[in-house]
Amino acid sequence: MKFDLIIIGGGLVGAGLAAALKDCNLKIAVIEPHPTIAIPRDESWDSRVYAISPGSAAFLRSLGTWSLMENDRIAPVHEMSVFGDDSTARINFSAYEIGIPELAFIVENRQLQTAVWEVLQSANDNIQIFCPAKCTAIKWLESHVEVQLENGKLLEAALLVGADGVNSWVRRQAEIDVKKHTYHQIGVVANFSTEQAHRQIAHQWFRRDGILALLPLPDKRVSMVWSTGEDHADFLIHLSAEELCRRVEEASSHILGKLQLITPPIGFPLNFVHVEKLTKPRLVLIGDAAHGIHPLAGQGVNLGLRDTRELATLLKAHSHNDCGNLMLLRRYELARKEDILALELVTDGLQKLFNNANPTIARLRNLGLEITDRLPLIKNRLMQHALN
Repeated sequence: MKFDLIIIGGGLVGAGLAAALKDCNLKIAVIEPHPTIAIPRDESWDSRVYAISPGSAAFLRSLGTWSLMENDRIAPVHEMSVFGDDSTARINFSAYEIGIPELAFIVENRQLQTAVWEVLQSANDNIQIFCPAKCTAIKWLESHVEVQLENGKLLEAALLVGADGVNSWVRRQAEIDVKKHTYHQIGVVANFSTEQAHRQIAHQWFRRDGILALLPLPDKRVSMVWSTGEDHADFLIHLSAEELCRRVEEASSHILGKLQLITPPIGFPLNFVHVEKLTKPRLVLIGDAAHGIHPLAGQGVNLGLRDTRELATLLKAHSHNDCGNLMLLRRYELARKEDILALELVTDGLQKLFNNANPTIARLRNLGLEITDRLPLIKNRLMQHALN
């Protein structure tokens, strides 16, 4: 079975790339091993949420996915308040101050994933979905790449896109080196209803026991992400609903009053992954297969969607040429390297800075928050990057 492009990984980034190319003349295969990825959304609240930047939201609108989601399940973020660990240091970001409607949108993973798949399934005949399907081997040749499926089918294409996550099988098959370290932290996520209205403000606390964020959901609800040490995370996950609410109320200085648990807490490990190369002949990596950063800035999914936007633009502009040409792929890599490296350095540096118990370091980091809050030019520069 011959294609121009094979995408391994049907998550938001991989499926988003296929959706972005649905109207061009490229013949595309999407391979996804997990059938649950395409399960329709339901009325329950998803514990996993994304902070979608305005730039990413505009891209998703261009795909036709945004209009397929329920508006009353999307929460805009108008302000963000970040607190240091000394109870006084603070920095505030405001959409109003820089003349834009929103800083971000909080969207449930399941809602967005399902919308992207609806676009794929309604696409023209140029997209073929293999789900569930598992790859067993990849063979790179000078003129094309071959992908063997577990069911015996052999797919051939000019270009293979690895969009299969932070532990990418495609990346391992290509023998691309990575620099990886664990933060020895777990991201504990859960949703709550709140006594006080959040007023579309996202809150974040850099605490001695980790980084706590409360992100606005529609009405009086919030999504919690508490990035904390493995033992503390295990402790939080096994608390009763009442005790977890009490702990989160205390950790957030009761800023939203009493909390009630909507979804049980779950945890996912946090790691740093730097990929040495994003491209090889007839191969390109996007999304978490190309980078893995700490969630403290809420930019992981936006970084992946910027990969998708850049690659889709490049492939559409050269859809009549060999899309697996290494010189063409190098243009994608050069375009993405600076953005990826900047976020890797910022998130990894902040995590290490606020995970340091040295009292001198603690004073300096909190002072840094206060100084930055008083310098509009620096604040605006930080916001502008996060809005893309």
